[in-house]
Amino acid sequence: MQAPVLVLKDSLKRESGTKVHHANIQASKAVADIIRTTLGPRSMLKMLLDASGGIVVTNDGNAILRELDIAHPAAKSMIELSRTQDEEVGDGTTSVIILAGEMLHVAEAFIEKNYHPTVICRAYNKALEDAIAVLDKIAMVIDPNDRATMLGLVKSCIGTKFTSQFGDLIADLAIDATTTVGVDIGQGLRDVDIKNYIKVEKVPGGQLEDSRVLKGVMFNKDVVAPGKMRRKIVNPRIILLDSPLEYKKGENQTNAELLKEEDWNLLLRMEEEYIEEICMQILKFKPDLVITEKGLSDLACHYLSKHGVSAIRRLRKTDNNRIARACGAVIVNRPDELQESDVGTGAGLFEVKKIGDEFFAFIVDCKDPKACTVLLRGASKDLLNEVERNLQDAMSVARNIIKNPKLVPGGGATELTVSATLKQKSSSVEGIEKWPYEAAAIAFEGIPRTLAQNCGINVIRTMTALQGKHANGENAWVGIDGNTGAITDMKEGKIWDAYNVKAQTFKTAIEAACMLLRIDDIVSGIKKKQAPGSGPSKPKIETEADADGEQILPD
Repeated sequence: MQAPVLVLKDSLKRESGTKVHHANIQASKAVADIIRTTLGPRSMLKMLLDASGGIVVTNDGNAILRELDIAHPAAKSMIELSRTQDEEVGDGTTSVIILAGEMLHVAEAFIEKNYHPTVICRAYNKALEDAIAVLDKIAMVIDPNDRATMLGLVKSCIGTKFTSQFGDLIADLAIDATTTVGVDIGQGLRDVDIKNYIKVEKVPGGQLEDSRVLKGVMFNKDVVAPGKMRRKIVNPRIILLDSPLEYKKGENQTNAELLKEEDWNLLLRMEEEYIEEICMQILKFKPDLVITEKGLSDLACHYLSKHGVSAIRRLRKTDNNRIARACGAVIVNRPDELQESDVGTGAGLFEVKKIGDEFFAFIVDCKDPKACTVLLRGASKDLLNEVERNLQDAMSVARNIIKNPKLVPGGGATELTVSATLKQKSSSVEGIEKWPYEAAAIAFEGIPRTLAQNCGINVIRTMTALQGKHANGENAWVGIDGNTGAITDMKEGKIWDAYNVKAQTFKTAIEAACMLLRIDDIVSGIKKKQAPGSGPSKPKIETEADADGEQILPD
């Protein structure tokens, strides 16, 4: 008699073997198919309803997948890829999903033939190494200080985006912003911190052409006492504080017992003297503008305005950091520690302007700003959100080039060259790994094929012609012009990609495909909701034959 097998039906669901591989591959292909149509300049847009009921119209791969609510674990990890790509290099979010989907698609045939996933992964990793070697071979080094080349590159990278219809505008803004905040870190390297030191301020109204990069910063605040304080100061001396200019409140309950009426006056006078002392410590340095992240009492406001000093309170920490970088000030925690070197003198103009219904403070015309604000104007909020997303991508591309000034051809040319080279090399691969290695070479053709599909041209003819041109590994720069669908030289068409983005796309896609292929079990520990009143369910004992024949998880 066979030994009984215990199956915990309620709390543990399990599915294993080839079925899991098929389920994972199907889920990944489904995710890839969602955003396949958004690759290239002639791509479709997607309209999404987000959680709060708002509408997002975009063709940014990451923005679309972010809004999806998918339960399948393999599909979730595919979506995670796009987020990683966006954080790492800021571009190629659609390509990475499509490539990973293709890699899994070609692996399906081998899984059916009972190839071991480890063999497939080994072949894929070998293909990845060779692909990166091809990238190194065809990469072209450029000078990041040559603005015309930079402009061409950024334009070709965001040519697939919605804002490409506005010409050079977004590319100009991105290059201006990234060159402003770039800092030399020695050994000829530059560091560009987009997240902390470039603020994109969206103000509805006006035209998109009114957008500009400020030589300094702006923030949504007005001076504390508009009637008494100046709203325009030329060459201001700026002091930045991280402490409140008001009387400290007791941290826990404080009782003061007063016996005489004069004691009450004494208490009030002590508070006033404390604030006056703080203000005098600040006024000793003759500032024109005092900005604090905390509160500022009416009394402090009175002392400052009496000496002709403008003040702004409750500013965000991030904004304060940007002002410090822009005007050369140092953020001070205690007013009694102030020094002359902490005063920022790098700004040329402080001004409060009214845009629309709100007041914005500008600290501009800085001598050598290492932080900046990009002011975006546009007709509607939706438009501004899409422009901001595209600007983030453009800035990431510019940052990648400043960090690693190498280019590879765009328009699917790189993938075709990699594919042709891998096909040639596959004949020298020994053993069973040869076939998955060749399949990986075919998977790389997924990108140019998708580009051709999105242009609406004859895919088979175009792909055959391109494969013929790339067959011997020559003509590395021949690819598809995404606008017309014609086969052109990418150098002449100035269709380029950053080396960082391509290398990251290949690495992420292949490593993710390998990870999903090596999953042979999905075990879910989520309990089903029980009907109220029913007790805990007992584990059901079944025989081995029953357990094998029963399909617990749906396909």
